[in-house]
Amino acid sequence: MQHFLIALLIMLREGLEAALIVGIVAGFLRQSGKGYLMPKVWGGVALAVALCFGVGFVLLKTVGEIPQKQQELVGGIIGLIAVAMLSYMILWMNKAAKSMKQELHGSMRQALSKSASGWFLVSMAFLAVLREGLESVFFLFAVFTQKPAAASSILWDGTIAGLVVSNMSLGAVTGLLVAVVIGFLIYQGSVRINLAKFFRITSIFLIFVAAGLFAGSFRALHEGGVWNLWQQRLYEYSSAFDWSKVLDEDSPLGVLLGGFFGYVHQPTVSDAVLYFAYLVPVLAWFLLGSRKKVQAA
Repeated sequence: MQHFLIALLIMLREGLEAALIVGIVAGFLRQSGKGYLMPKVWGGVALAVALCFGVGFVLLKTVGEIPQKQQELVGGIIGLIAVAMLSYMILWMNKAAKSMKQELHGSMRQALSKSASGWFLVSMAFLAVLREGLESVFFLFAVFTQKPAAASSILWDGTIAGLVVSNMSLGAVTGLLVAVVIGFLIYQGSVRINLAKFFRITSIFLIFVAAGLFAGSFRALHEGGVWNLWQQRLYEYSSAFDWSKVLDEDSPLGVLLGGFFGYVHQPTVSDAVLYFAYLVPVLAWFLLGSRKKVQAA
């Protein structure tokens, strides 16, 4: 269930970002009498979706066939890539959410004035969907190959692997469909939601998720033999940091928190240092930027 929920939330957030950009492009073409260009735009969207599915399939097949130590190494590297992509998009959306429509309209007007073929708009929709799709693929892959819950071994282990991947796929498809429906309703004017508030709330949530993934990626790199700094267990300094009897990481709630926030019941010094080294500056930067926007408004 936790795999379904995590995938749904990630794809809802990322899918809605892509749906909004495509919806803005479609609305602009409709208003400017260039609706005949929409088949090209949908072609770009379909190509981007196919590429994202292809990358995800290759990752699942390729990584599952290499030794466990190398799996951990690849998982850690992909985790760091996912954190970097996610961080950029969170901070970009925080800055651009309110002016995104105006900026995109300006770019599209300028492009159409130079060329009537509309390939700029096709590339805009293609890159928007490809960016969000690849970010989602890397992020989901990194989350589900992080410990606890022995995710890296569960992911490739017979019947359990099928269950994990099917739950992940079902959650991702559900989140994507919901995002597409919401994006379509916004495009049609049938529903109005406070997008700035939506992205603010989900961004704060994803910053905590990314902090756990950041620490977990270095945990995977340690298993891969390339990160050996600060591996002492915190409970060696104080028993207060041993939470195994309160909330085991393999319990249903522990697995859920592990998937979302990288929870482990016996964290190392590395886990704590890296978690807060990411969380504090990124969260402060995000909240400071949001506060400046409110004051300006």
